[in-house]
Amino acid sequence: MSPPVAPPGWSRWLVPPAALSVHLSIGQAYAWSVFKPPLESALGLSGTQSALPFQLGIVMLGLSAAFGGTLVERNGPRWAMTVALVCFSSGFLLSALGASLEQYWLIVLGYGFVGGIGLGIGYISPVSTLIKWFPDRPGMATGIAIMGFGGGALIASPWSAQMLESFGADSSGIALAFLVHGLTYAVFMLLGVLLVRVPSSAPGARGTARPAPTGPQVSANQAIRTPQFWCLWIVLCMNVTAGIGILEKAAPMITDFFADSSTPVSVTAAAGFVALLSAANMAGRIGWSSTSDLIGRKNIYRVYLGVGALMYALIALFGDSSKPLFVLCALVILSFYGGGFATVPAYLKDLFGTYQVGAIHGRLLTAWSTAGVLGPLIVNWIADRQEEAGRHGASLYGLSFVIMIGLLVAGFVANELVRPVHPRHHIPAPKEAAHVQRQQSESA
Repeated sequence: MSPPVAPPGWSRWLVPPAALSVHLSIGQAYAWSVFKPPLESALGLSGTQSALPFQLGIVMLGLSAAFGGTLVERNGPRWAMTVALVCFSSGFLLSALGASLEQYWLIVLGYGFVGGIGLGIGYISPVSTLIKWFPDRPGMATGIAIMGFGGGALIASPWSAQMLESFGADSSGIALAFLVHGLTYAVFMLLGVLLVRVPSSAPGARGTARPAPTGPQVSANQAIRTPQFWCLWIVLCMNVTAGIGILEKAAPMITDFFADSSTPVSVTAAAGFVALLSAANMAGRIGWSSTSDLIGRKNIYRVYLGVGALMYALIALFGDSSKPLFVLCALVILSFYGGGFATVPAYLKDLFGTYQVGAIHGRLLTAWSTAGVLGPLIVNWIADRQEEAGRHGASLYGLSFVIMIGLLVAGFVANELVRPVHPRHHIPAPKEAAHVQRQQSESA
């Protein structure tokens, strides 16, 4: 399924809304913490167990992006968006069946495995196309689209909380909420499938011609042989681990932190906190990535990792004594988390060129798979162990926050080691030209 080439006069600003319709939908993953308490109560799960669908979903996101990146480059964004729609919506329908039957393994399979494939393919579906449409502002372009993934929970969190309140927080109510999610997101993602267009650079073809690749160009297979790729892998993994550790357990975490205070956090307020984190995640994706076009990718990652470590230290030391401080630091961390995702495609483009940037991006997202397991595992496992030892409140999270600080420092060091790619990894100009010409012939 090849996407239609943009006709003459087609505005490139119509492409980001197509990407947003997909990313806003799959961004529901960031609202998973709203479902954790009802699932734990209805099915008798621990915090670590209730995190499993989310963890598996992020693992599959990275793996499907890595293995599907080349297919996305070959078949185009419309094919990728269609695959994402089918998998993501089917995952919710399977989860609805699992909740109805009280078979948790079906929820893990549906939301985590099948839905996770939709997450990965959907996430990378517009990246390469957007960079080709906006070669002058790659950070801003990818930030606009990937902003939707961060902002998905801004819609899904209060929406899910309202459905659980209306349908009930038992297994049947959860099943109905999953069903409504699956059907609604299928319709919304279809808008992106129908709207997306690709630019044409074939002489005399319809559409706006994109500039030929300039500067060093590196293939996906060659990129993974460079130290720059693996330094960026560590940078992304550490930044994501630090952000996802808060995001996956956001609602229970803020409740625990202030459970013993004179003003405990209600369930509704906790859901509102998740929505605020989603807003920060979303704002960071467009704000920080656009800033990276001005100050450079390496400098912006210095901010993400260095200031992020400081924010974690403030929460660990003073977070339980001040709600505004806790919320502010968490919002800053989540803005860096989102900004890191939105900036990395442009960072890859700067280092490896546009030749196979979508496929390279897909391979790099295996760092997200690792972080998707690591972040929730650190926070949930330590919290469960601390609770078994008789501790409660903010003391459940102190050790995990110290670990997060260490991981951010490791990411900071890795970012400092990034250098321009050695010319031996570059693609010779004739080979690159032949490849581009072949791609144009296939799309014509």
